[in-house]
Amino acid sequence: MRPFEYARPQTEHETLDLLNDHDANTAVLAGGTDLIALLQDDLQTPQRVVDIKQVESMHGVEDNSDGIVIGTLTTLEEIAASGLLDQYRSLSDVVDGVRAIQIQQMGTLGGDLCHQPNCWFYRNGYGLLALENGDSLVAEGDNRYHAILGNQGPAKFVSASRFAPALIAWGADVRVIGPDPDASQWLPLEHFFLTPNVESQGVSILKPGQLISHVRLPAATNRISSTYEVLQMEGLDWPLATAAVTIDLDQGVVREANIVMGHVAPMPWVAREAAASLIGQPIDEVSATRAGDIAVRQATPLRDNAYKVQLAKTAVKRAVLAAADLLEGAL
Repeated sequence: MRPFEYARPQTEHETLDLLNDHDANTAVLAGGTDLIALLQDDLQTPQRVVDIKQVESMHGVEDNSDGIVIGTLTTLEEIAASGLLDQYRSLSDVVDGVRAIQIQQMGTLGGDLCHQPNCWFYRNGYGLLALENGDSLVAEGDNRYHAILGNQGPAKFVSASRFAPALIAWGADVRVIGPDPDASQWLPLEHFFLTPNVESQGVSILKPGQLISHVRLPAATNRISSTYEVLQMEGLDWPLATAAVTIDLDQGVVREANIVMGHVAPMPWVAREAAASLIGQPIDEVSATRAGDIAVRQATPLRDNAYKVQLAKTAVKRAVLAAADLLEGAL
């Protein structure tokens, strides 16, 4: 780990001032569950680390006229404990899947949304696109855990966020602040993520000196939801494939639906055709299976990860059934 300055602001404005020094060659420290590893491996070499844990405005869960607002410094444990989120079951499903108590206590919502890819080529210093002499190391190397959708360009890693599929399925917005101290904007979380074509683009729209401060969920009304993660093992493990759904039922028939897949593409994958296939149908084995089949119709697996197509298909099916409390006894 290389030496760096350490700063501990108390407000959003102070945070942005500190982030924009040193030509914005700075890093944000929230829970630290990802950043510490990146610093130790020289994957990030900031001149200053800005510890934002003391910024009170970015903590907690609140109910207001626009819906539920969650500060991005809110921990996974706090999300699970908040009664305001009881109707958003797909979020608690995510927390339940994180079996490490330490991550639940320290990991933050914002840290999850900004988590860098777990691609072993990236983590070994080959960059987001894992190119060497213009050739893709992923395409020719061990790509068991890489993308099966949206992988036709140079980016073949999978988005690491576990909360993003569930939040996007709910139609969540995210508040981006900076780089100017008074600059802030709300935008759909779906538009926050990028599939980079060049290394400098990164995995989100964040520019140097910017960060996300809050996530806003619309009112749950009577929608049902679920997240289903396929895990290779319990404990400190990352999903192989994820599906999150929200469904609006009217007398047992689907009126509206959203399906978002995770860990199968360089960004959360919105499966619009699969969701549309549920409209006008009851939730059962037939409609859930059809949605799963449609969700992976455009999959282009790499040499070693074709197995993920079946996992993704199954994740969608089981998420749909679980949302309607029909998963027990399903195939």
